[in-house]
Amino acid sequence: MGKIIALANQKGGVGKTTTTINLAASLATLEKSVLVVDADPQANASSGLGVNVQEVDCSLYECLVDKADVRDAIYTTDIDGLDIIPSHIDLVGAEIEMLNLENREKLISRLLASIRDEYDYILIDCSPSLGLITVNSLTAADSVIIPVQCEYFALEGISKLLNTIKIIKQKLNPQLEIEGFLLTMYDSRLRLANQIYDEVKRHFQELVFKTVIQRNVKLSESPSHGLPVILYDADSTGAKNHLALAKEIINKNSSL
Repeated sequence: MGKIIALANQKGGVGKTTTTINLAASLATLEKSVLVVDADPQANASSGLGVNVQEVDCSLYECLVDKADVRDAIYTTDIDGLDIIPSHIDLVGAEIEMLNLENREKLISRLLASIRDEYDYILIDCSPSLGLITVNSLTAADSVIIPVQCEYFALEGISKLLNTIKIIKQKLNPQLEIEGFLLTMYDSRLRLANQIYDEVKRHFQELVFKTVIQRNVKLSESPSHGLPVILYDADSTGAKNHLALAKEIINKNSSL
């Protein structure tokens, strides 16, 4: 049965989407079958994996609001074994339209139940908010990866997210675990980055991934080409970091 991992942090610009795209591509390169669910109305994960959002007939929005068949919303990408359920700007309005639906927090969970056996990993890219779609994503997930930017306000807001995770565990999804805290945009030359790293490590100890995602030009450039960094420049630091992260996650889950 596939493992569903949400990538969440209500702080924007911490590298959620970048991590989702490149972790998914790296897992697929390591011969795992992967599905990305783009649960962010900005649809950056969709365009970053080469999907033309303008031409998408069936997205996550149609599945949630119009009860479309989830299989109609699955698109293939340029990487073998990597599929995506794209997002759409309409998803912004979905939260309001979902308010009157029964079991509204469990819609994504139900959606993925019929297809999770077909994938090794399902990665959900959450939007930078703690709204109903993100609650849905965390309710559907087995675990959550929390990207933490190596910058001054990094730990701000994490307590809010951890509180949300705690409430979801209590009320909606008792199985939800923290897969790990992932340090992103790391620059070893900066004393501040090292301080943040030490602080996160001290707070969360073994929950922090050994792999750190370093600042990397190729990693920043690749989404504008609609490619994960492993296809854009396989020798770049960004590609190597995400491959190391994928291996770490595979090893961690194979020992369970």
